[in-house]
Amino acid sequence: MLSTQLKPLKEDVLSQFDALGDEHIGTSYDTPLREDAFDLDDDIKIEQIAHHFKHIMDILGLDLTDDSLRGTPQRVAKMYVKEIFKGLNPANKPDMKLFDNKYQYNQMLVEKNITLYSNCEHHFVPIIGKAHVAYISNGKVIGLSKLNRIVQYYAQRPQVQERLTMQIANELKQALGTEDVAVVIDATHLCVSSRGIKDVQSSTVTAEYGGKFLDIDTRNEFLKHIG
Repeated sequence: MLSTQLKPLKEDVLSQFDALGDEHIGTSYDTPLREDAFDLDDDIKIEQIAHHFKHIMDILGLDLTDDSLRGTPQRVAKMYVKEIFKGLNPANKPDMKLFDNKYQYNQMLVEKNITLYSNCEHHFVPIIGKAHVAYISNGKVIGLSKLNRIVQYYAQRPQVQERLTMQIANELKQALGTEDVAVVIDATHLCVSSRGIKDVQSSTVTAEYGGKFLDIDTRNEFLKHIG
């Protein structure tokens, strides 16, 4: 009797999860993390993820004695912790060393077409695209490669694109000590193109503007540079 009562409830909950995922809803500006997220070191996380991923593969009916599949759980676990989700750990945040703007360059600096790889937090499948960032110096400048690294740091975690755009922009504002920052991301979501609607033509564009970039002429100049 109990199992028959629980089944409709479980199906209803699953349908709610599906609806949330397909509607691309994000719940917070900060990446949702538990307070104990970093109590385990990376080696233990890799060991435990490998164990559970092996169980997932087993449930799917894959033969884990096959030479091609035997090492997959460990490879996936290491990839999760050390690569595609390494941005979850604040210890991996790039060093944001600034330099004096000795050239007195006071126009916008634009770094465009930054390659972006992230993962949708609803289905854990890739988000692939380009990020374009710009800022106007208030006396300090940052190394160009650091702009790329900031994008990569926040992309290397389960994400929604809106949150990713704001996190990059706010990090640059804080690091540079200026509101004069712009970020545009144009990306393809495999949760849209490889499953569900399976639309391989569409992409998603998000933008965050601050300070002088709220002025329409300044914004249009930036958009002209990245167009």
